[in-house]
Amino acid sequence: MTTPIHAGREGDDTQIDVRLVVAHIAGVFQPAPVGEITTEGELISAGGVIGHIAGPGRNDPVISFCTGFLVRLLAEPGERVRPGQPLAWLHPVDRPATRPRTAA
Repeated sequence: MTTPIHAGREGDDTQIDVRLVVAHIAGVFQPAPVGEITTEGELISAGGVIGHIAGPGRNDPVISFCTGFLVRLLAEPGERVRPGQPLAWLHPVDRPATRPRTAA
């Protein structure tokens, strides 16, 4: 027996803050090696390398522009990508301050 699911007229109002990382050049995408930052759910710092895009005469890193959790890689290893193609979803988070406090 199945249980019907009913949705309200307004639809689902669930919101999640995610950012899309896109390819900046055409080439072949390779995620960063396992153990660096390619596992979904891992925290990546702004400036961290998500992977690389190899093109004619170049191998450019794909850099995270914000600190957040890697929600999902959208490009497969070895996939040909074009500029603007989605590569990954990031869920941004605020990083706590790392500066030591001084006694007043």
